[in-house]
Amino acid sequence: MERVATSSALTAAILAAPAWAHLGLAVRDPRLRQRAAREVAESVLDRLQNDFATEPHPDQLPLAL
Repeated sequence: MERVATSSALTAAILAAPAWAHLGLAVRDPRLRQRAAREVAESVLDRLQNDFATEPHPDQLPLAL
């Protein structure tokens, strides 16, 4: 994976993770913490890969500007 050019892209990717995952990082249950960390990581990777993708997603409709 390419290096993230700016910290703002990483910040936006972290904030795009589901709210339950953000809250789950602070719970006492280690299994829930692990699931929450995995969800945040997957959300960040997905967001960054989509932001730096060269082709649009095939399900995305083109918008007339």
